[in-house]
Order: sequence, then C-alpha cells, then structure tokens
Amino acid sequence: MKTRLATACFIFSTLIAPVAAYAADQDADRMHPMTYVKDSAITIKVKANLADEKMSSLAHILVDTDSKGEVVLSGYARTQADADKAVSIAHATEGVTSVTSKIKIKKDD
Repeated sequence: MKTRLATACFIFSTLIAPVAAYAADQDADRMHPMTYVKDSAITIKVKANLADEKMSSLAHILVDTDSKGEVVLSGYARTQADADKAVSIAHATEGVTSVTSKIKIKKDD
C-alpha cells in the first residue's frame, strides 16, 4: 500500500513539475496576445531559415524572441562555424533587431 502511494506521488510530482515551471515563466512582454503572435512569427522565421540550411547541427539550436525582436539562440552546435552561421542567419531574418548567442559547442562522441 505504501509503495503504491509513493509511486503515485512520484508520478504526480513528475507530471506537475513542467506545469509549475511553465507557470513561473513571467515574460511581461508576452502578456498581450499580439505581442506573443509577433514574437512567434519571428521565431518561426528564424527556425525556418535555419532549417533551410539543411545542416544537422543547426537542428539542435533553440530560438526565443522577445517583443522588441531580440532573439536568443541556445542549444548545441558541432563547431564554432556552425554557431556563427546560426547567428548570421538569425541576424539576416526580417524583424530581428539583435541576436544573443548562448550556443555551446558539443563535438560528436
């Protein structure tokens, strides 16, 4: 009985943790629906431009945009050249005002 209760509590807490983390996201610039749509449109454009390069390393790069068109790139690239290429692509995307790179280099094992 105690094992079943402990298992149920563990599963519940595992499932609720991402919801709590999402709820804690307090981006003030995303409070207005049109701002969120604009952010999403820029993010989608950057992701599409990265995908057009057909470099598998760029698939591991995450894109986040704020209301001013500022893009933050994070994730992993195989080489510094790939990371620099991602920054260049993001800069060239319509609507992007600045790019911050938090991309880490991760060599294939």
